[in-house]
Amino acid sequence: MTEAVNLRERVKEPPSPLLVESYYRGSVARAQHYVFAHEMWVHLAHGLMLKRQGIIARDAMAQILPEIIAMADAGPDAVPVDYRQEDLYSYVEKLIIQKLGPDIGGRLHTGRSRNDLNATTWRMALRTELLAVLGLLADLRQTMLALAEEHIGTVMPGYTHGQHAQPITFGYWLASAADALARDHQRLMGALTHCDLCPLGAGALSTTAFPLDRAWVSDALGFAAPLELAYDAVSSRDDALEAASAMAVMMTLLSRLATDLQNWGSWEYGFVELADRHSAVSSIMPQKKNPVALEHLKAAAAMVQGAHHAAMACTKNTAFADVNDAVTAVNEPVLDAALRSRRILALFQEVMQGLSLNKDRMENAAREGFGSATELADVIVRETGLSFRMAHNIVAILVRDALAEGRTAESISSAALDAAAQTLFGKALHIPAAKLRAALDPAENLRGRNVQGGPAPTAMAALIARRRDSLAQDRATITVINQRIADARARCWAEAQP
Repeated sequence: MTEAVNLRERVKEPPSPLLVESYYRGSVARAQHYVFAHEMWVHLAHGLMLKRQGIIARDAMAQILPEIIAMADAGPDAVPVDYRQEDLYSYVEKLIIQKLGPDIGGRLHTGRSRNDLNATTWRMALRTELLAVLGLLADLRQTMLALAEEHIGTVMPGYTHGQHAQPITFGYWLASAADALARDHQRLMGALTHCDLCPLGAGALSTTAFPLDRAWVSDALGFAAPLELAYDAVSSRDDALEAASAMAVMMTLLSRLATDLQNWGSWEYGFVELADRHSAVSSIMPQKKNPVALEHLKAAAAMVQGAHHAAMACTKNTAFADVNDAVTAVNEPVLDAALRSRRILALFQEVMQGLSLNKDRMENAAREGFGSATELADVIVRETGLSFRMAHNIVAILVRDALAEGRTAESISSAALDAAAQTLFGKALHIPAAKLRAALDPAENLRGRNVQGGPAPTAMAALIARRRDSLAQDRATITVINQRIADARARCWAEAQP
């Protein structure tokens, strides 16, 4: 009798073997991995609510809840799967009915659809993944800020268009990256906020006439609130799309940072060197030390971007309703993006912690590349009252001539400045030698850049302290959400105990 109670009464044949291999086998496996534990939690919360509301008799629920707890303890492998039905819930319900019979076991699904059940469990899975990503992102931000403070005075060239631009410090580059990562935190928190809403109770699409308490269930599952409109709850997956977008943006930044490090690790730059544990060797060239960790990171970023595109493409041109391609199919690429993001965040943090710097080479490069030319033009403006464009013309001629003669920026003299100014504008500048030397020295150059957001060490020290405070607040927010979820789960399990 119990074998006949299933979800395929409307059709006469079991699923096609080709459909099983292409769709159901992978779908069930992903559900076993990502949502089994969440689904058991949902069953308990829904069952407790049905009992509280008097929708299901207490003695019936007293038999159902222990079976769910036992199933949760046994794990997903204890739920037989034969692919004669199409999803994890089918096998869970089948097992409950086999143990309790259709009259008792068949009552758990009262007031509920697989539509709102699956929407809830996959949101719970995504919520878990996003919190893990946010935690690892916070760890990386902490490492970047610690290194930024350590290298607050490590002078190097700053680049625009791949050319020497102005002197900066390695700490300034790191702090800038940390700020961009902080915005990634905000984007991911936005995705988490929109994911952290409970669809359960929406039913197939229009709720039910049973007197459900959706707010209680939402709280029992650790959600911030119910996702109120039932049609929206089972039809929308913008939470997943937003999460994929935020992760793709974050991984694109990490790829750009990795590109800088890969370039700076080449023989031609010689600024940084990866730890041996993050490097590979050549099978034929004994001198090679390849930055395999950075190359892997960049490839993974492309895969996360691809996952985002795949999720968007699944949803495009679908009805705004519960349909598999828009609502269910997005889970695979989005959760894959989360897995890759978690791995890469942890790896990139380890890479940064293991990085070695050639500080002398970095500072010498800053001296060699005429990055101090802008400051020299600024000194002319401040000392003489010439317009910036006139000062720019004077310095440009000096740089051009020095490059043609194979000289460095430090070879520029006050006399050369006067000669260029006389040629162009008919007047000498008389810049004091001490001010000229300070303008052309990259480290002195940096010390004067105290404008908000500048790389002066004093300004950077204060900025890094503020960023640490912001990071602490972000960590506290993550902790509060994790604790809210853990507390809700503990309450639910305690109430479900016989």
